[in-house]
Amino acid sequence: MPEPRSPEPYRWLSVPRWYLWEGGFLLAARARGVVPSHAHHAIQVVVALDGAVAICGRDGEWQESGGVVVRSDAEHSFDCNGALGVMLFVDPESSEGAWLSATLRRDITPIAEARLAAIREELLPFVDRPEEIDDVAHLVRRAVNGLRPGAVPVRRLDPRVTKVLAAIRASDDLRISLDKAAGMAFLSPTRFAHLFKEQVGLPFSRYMLWRKLTRAMVAIGSERTIAAAAHAADFADAAHLTRTFYQMVGMAPSVLMQGDFAEIAAPFDAPAHEPDGSRPQRQSI
Repeated sequence: MPEPRSPEPYRWLSVPRWYLWEGGFLLAARARGVVPSHAHHAIQVVVALDGAVAICGRDGEWQESGGVVVRSDAEHSFDCNGALGVMLFVDPESSEGAWLSATLRRDITPIAEARLAAIREELLPFVDRPEEIDDVAHLVRRAVNGLRPGAVPVRRLDPRVTKVLAAIRASDDLRISLDKAAGMAFLSPTRFAHLFKEQVGLPFSRYMLWRKLTRAMVAIGSERTIAAAAHAADFADAAHLTRTFYQMVGMAPSVLMQGDFAEIAAPFDAPAHEPDGSRPQRQSI
């Protein structure tokens, strides 16, 4: 049987620092308490700079580690254990996200100690002396690239899906219907829905909800109210945004309203495509 965890709710032990972009974020903080089971589309990277974090997947087995990578859309629960940690959300449709996904053989993958030490060396100055970091986006890319040696391969998606993803990222209006997206791809709604789920890994409507959530995260940092963030991200209302946060992040959006915020340019490349729609070769970290 898995060892039971304390039901203590998640709380900050230091002032959290958020660096947000639409599609992900970098967070540095010390925290304690359990984040209930949830699943989000981002790839999650967590590195403890002291101590260890604990994480639990669908199997109910808790494991402690100095650093983990959680696969996109994997159900998990999380406990910071009072550690000073850095958390990173990586867009799985980006070139770097596709490359990172191709290294994962399990939903939850501990980071090898040698790579963990190198990543900690990169992140410690960011935590200790943040005012000395001129380019946070560059730091984020280096941290992700440190998880695997070698060049980042080109993400290969079907060009019809790439066209729709690019349109979603460029649009101020996230109320894009399946029919409209299928029209962009010159496919029937049924065929496009099948292709999109095959390529991206989740249904089109669920993906659009995720994009709204990432836009709302950025808006919370600037708008400072849940209602204003919900409006900015095309949610029906604040209640809808709050429910989605619980489902995908495991906590209320008000948690993001605590701490210091900065919006930065997206650190990762947008997805590219090849005519054959092939995927990167799978390797393990």
